Amino acid sequence: MYRCFFKRFIDIVASLIGFIFFWWIFLIVSILVKKKLGSPVIFKQERPGKDGKIFTMYKFRSMTDGKDKEGNLLSDEERLPKFGKLLRSTSLDELPELWNVLKGEMSLVGPRPLLVEYLERYNDFQKRRHEVRPGITGWAQINGRNDISWDKKFQYDVEYVDKCSLLLDVKILFLTVKKVFVKEGISQKDNVTMMKFEGNKK
Repeated sequence: MYRCFFKRFIDIVASLIGFIFFWWIFLIVSILVKKKLGSPVIFKQERPGKDGKIFTMYKFRSMTDGKDKEGNLLSDEERLPKFGKLLRSTSLDELPELWNVLKGEMSLVGPRPLLVEYLERYNDFQKRRHEVRPGITGWAQINGRNDISWDKKFQYDVEYVDKCSLLLDVKILFLTVKKVFVKEGISQKDNVTMMKFEGNKK
């Protein structure tokens, strides 16, 4: 009952509250992103959602468009300035995803939506992460975020699918706030985020 009805109801109410009461945060962040990182302010990227259906995810941009002498984009690390790191460490870059939640493409809590290119690399177990809507935060995010292995991340994602409940979602939301304040697991060692998932060893 919770997964089929109440979870979606909570998502709608929470995302509406977020837009109504925190519009000023959106405005301030938008102005700062425009000034420090350039345009467009919103970063858009296709991601797979529930049942693998592709949708457009929205985030505040956190990287510049810095290029080398040949016109090629610089590495992620070189294009991620201090302000971009601040946005990521505080998760402020995730705020526009509330629009995805309101539209029903995402949930407040669920497995994080990964890259479309990963879809063909999942095994049957890993594909189960798409049995629910992806989330702004999730079970894997409070258990290591980007500082855990892909195998562990998928294990947490599927565990959430099996144990999804109101109490678990509330726990994840509260622990997410704690993680943001202590700034744990933002990136892997020697990487600004997390290394790409290359598939499973055969």
